[in-house]
Amino acid sequence: MPQASAAAVDVVRGIGPDDLERPTPCAEWTVRTLVNHLIFWTAVRGHTAGLKQPPSDEVAEGHDFTAEPDWAEAYAVRSARTAAVWSDPRAWDGETGLTGGGRMPAPFVGGILLCDWLLHGWDLAVATGRKPGVDDELAAALYEDVSGRAEMARRYGAFGPEVPVPATAPLFDRALGLAGRDPGWQPGA
Repeated sequence: MPQASAAAVDVVRGIGPDDLERPTPCAEWTVRTLVNHLIFWTAVRGHTAGLKQPPSDEVAEGHDFTAEPDWAEAYAVRSARTAAVWSDPRAWDGETGLTGGGRMPAPFVGGILLCDWLLHGWDLAVATGRKPGVDDELAAALYEDVSGRAEMARRYGAFGPEVPVPATAPLFDRALGLAGRDPGWQPGA
């Protein structure tokens, strides 16, 4: 988890004020909207979920973290804190939840965080003209997780329709396609 968090943090640190209103591969979400989503779910709710605590009301969904001073560095600290919690094998045992509405198997929730860090990290990277730092090990973990949840995620609107990607494409690109992302996406294209 620390590597997935670090990949997302690296992308977030490179986002400047002029990038915040750019479009992203997530339809109808700007960079600002997506950054706020990423921070809320990975750094706020993901942390309490890893500790098996009820979600905190510290910050509500929809909060604009980008309006805060040094928001990217604050995210770096909070994301690393979440990754550290999920590095403890106890976080992966039993059940936990990201919302107050129910509990799920902890490995399923941990997979959601992995997907958010890596998929939304990619979304933000391509929206701002960069490449995320996802190595082969992270790509393999993401592909395994996405392939196990893709159909259900599509039913609930978390993933879009599968984008065909050649079987010879890099594993990360194939994971993107399974998650409803076009690996060749570019702003304005």
